Amino acid sequence: MRWWPDGSEARAAHGTGVAAAARAGLAARGVLYLLIAALALRIALLDGSEQADRGGAVQELAEQPFGRVLVWAVGIGLIGMALWRLSEAVFGSAGPRGGKAGKRLLSAVRFVFYSVVAGSVIAFAAGERSSGAGSTDEQSRDATARVLDWPGGQVLVAVVGAGVAVAGVWITVRAATRAYRRHLKTARMSPATRRTVDVLGVGGGVSRGLVFAAAGGFAVRAAVTYDPEHAKGLDDTLRTFADTPAGPWLLAVVAVGLALFGLFSLALVRWRDL
Repeated sequence: MRWWPDGSEARAAHGTGVAAAARAGLAARGVLYLLIAALALRIALLDGSEQADRGGAVQELAEQPFGRVLVWAVGIGLIGMALWRLSEAVFGSAGPRGGKAGKRLLSAVRFVFYSVVAGSVIAFAAGERSSGAGSTDEQSRDATARVLDWPGGQVLVAVVGAGVAVAGVWITVRAATRAYRRHLKTARMSPATRRTVDVLGVGGGVSRGLVFAAAGGFAVRAAVTYDPEHAKGLDDTLRTFADTPAGPWLLAVVAVGLALFGLFSLALVRWRDL
């Protein structure tokens, strides 16, 4: 009689655990994006003063019935997302080319990002109200100001900003070309489901990419002008869309796109190949 699993059983158990963590993370991300989209839509249509970013979304969630439980659930889900990305960085992601160095590096960057986000949400749930609900605008300006004071800080801010802008373009192109299909269980989808997921994936991904590209551009501007006030978090970046000639309607369109991405994340809970 064996008292421990053999190699195949251990891998299966690992895969099951990672899949559960990934699904929890995707669900948490979907909820956050839906809340951010709702806040952005309020700003566009009602000229609201809400904070349309992660902090505002967490604050909005906390004000609902059983709000603290919901915030804890989102924070734990985001920990699952971070663990999933860590697993991809260490072991490679699903798919024939999942072990390539570039993909592992990207997963490592995502692990760091989601670890920070999860930590802030968990801190908020634990009672540190200034953590999870902190303004991303203030955080962006403060971080930019600190880095600009470093030797070579101006170049570093420019490089990071350019990297975020390029990531935004990459997200937009991948969404527009439906590259996400490679990670979906399309064979199990009905034609109607595939069409619905495509609407969510393309519309949501393009909007998300545009927001990333804009935020990166503001960071580059802050580096060039040596002025951290030009750096913008998610809230200020979204409000900038309302200051264009298209007015609040452009922000409303972007907000709807972010809502589509939130729904796309929830669809991935069911259809992502993990």
